[in-house]
Amino acid sequence: MATTKIWAIKDSLSRVLQYASNPDKTTYSDLQAVLHYAENGKKTVSDDEETCFVTGVNCNADTAFEEMLSVQERYGKTGRNVAYHAYQSFKTGEITPELCHQLGVELAKKMWGSEYQVLVATHLNTGTLHNHFVTNSINMWTGKKFNCNEGAYWRFRGLSDELCSEHGLTVIKNPKGKTPRNIYFAEKNGEPTTFNLMREAIDFSIEHSYSISSFERVMKSQGYIVNINPRRKYWTIRSANSEKSVRMYRLGDCYTNEAILRRIKVHYQQYGYKHFDEYHYSRVKMRDFQPKRIKYRGSFKKLKCFSGLYAKYLHYLYLMGKLPKWNQRRPLTPEMREAWRRLDRYSRQVTLVAHKNLNTLDDVQSFIKKTNQDIKEVTELRQKLYNKMRRCDNDERLSELKQSRDDCTTLLRQLRKEKRIAETIIEDEPKIKENIRIEMQAQNLARGIKPKTKTKQRSYER
Repeated sequence: MATTKIWAIKDSLSRVLQYASNPDKTTYSDLQAVLHYAENGKKTVSDDEETCFVTGVNCNADTAFEEMLSVQERYGKTGRNVAYHAYQSFKTGEITPELCHQLGVELAKKMWGSEYQVLVATHLNTGTLHNHFVTNSINMWTGKKFNCNEGAYWRFRGLSDELCSEHGLTVIKNPKGKTPRNIYFAEKNGEPTTFNLMREAIDFSIEHSYSISSFERVMKSQGYIVNINPRRKYWTIRSANSEKSVRMYRLGDCYTNEAILRRIKVHYQQYGYKHFDEYHYSRVKMRDFQPKRIKYRGSFKKLKCFSGLYAKYLHYLYLMGKLPKWNQRRPLTPEMREAWRRLDRYSRQVTLVAHKNLNTLDDVQSFIKKTNQDIKEVTELRQKLYNKMRRCDNDERLSELKQSRDDCTTLLRQLRKEKRIAETIIEDEPKIKENIRIEMQAQNLARGIKPKTKTKQRSYER
């Protein structure tokens, strides 16, 4: 199994020529830096044998930089994309260093042929063996630049898969798409992302199911609709309030069709049943998801009445389970549970709404307009202070001007922060309104209350 990636290395003409004219400089150009990284001896030399896994295709590995730069200077193309960096990473423990490097050289020859200079280096410093490819962006014979478009990437990956198949290595059948950086780290930290909530719901349903039918019912009670038709190649899952489905295999190896069936079967057999019927209907004791009833101690007449955006945020935080602190509970819908990830953002918004008395979205728009005007005035004032500082010779006066300048900078920072928060209020308002509707609907269904055709609008929805 090999994963692949390819991207461009950019540099300026002046820096490349400056490095070429002064080899003793400690600052590498981008081309030299990536070549140095790829052929790093600490990564490419085996501990057991003094064998380097670095090979040049259409160039000498020891003089790869000089040869690549010579081709670029010959055709006058030493700027912009000076090279392309790619890698080919194999599954841990599936391949030897020798075979890994052999496949890397074969892949480079098939991909770039005899037209481009390529340095192939196999890194051994991590538990996962992988090849690095540094390719000159200029064709040796025509001077044309390599077109690294989406088609080139798919060709690179296809050739890699072919080589893996020829040598009996596994090939990824269902490669995952690129995960955004913030989502990747949120899932890694166990935060309630969409996929993490789906995994949590599936794991809970498997623990409380004895058949596929009961698994489907438990998933529905948690706010998810699953399509587990045995004729489907891929089972899907989606939120009950969403129309977009997700194939379960994208959640991980433990959530494929076969893995889920196997996990339910193991759980079924733990209770002493020898025969497992995948689609046998059986009653299952499920957790009671109905919200608890709370008794209020005191008089409602003494309660302070809130309205507008502040009331909306308090209601939202209550449905989310954040308020009150002494009775935090778990929301019913996946949308509200996922909203926990943005709790700090909502806290900043409700603080601004309370401090600035922003009751409606029109007030927020007016606040943003006024803040823009204040930012402009403070910026002009700070510029005047800078002008006075340049002409000032008195040390005491200069110290006062610097203090005033710092005060303006602090005020500007605060104004810009409040403006960004106000803009997020307008951006998040439709999503908050929809989440409140979904959660209220789920709570009413849990209590057995049928939805009415006409509902009374709250003050902040009018």
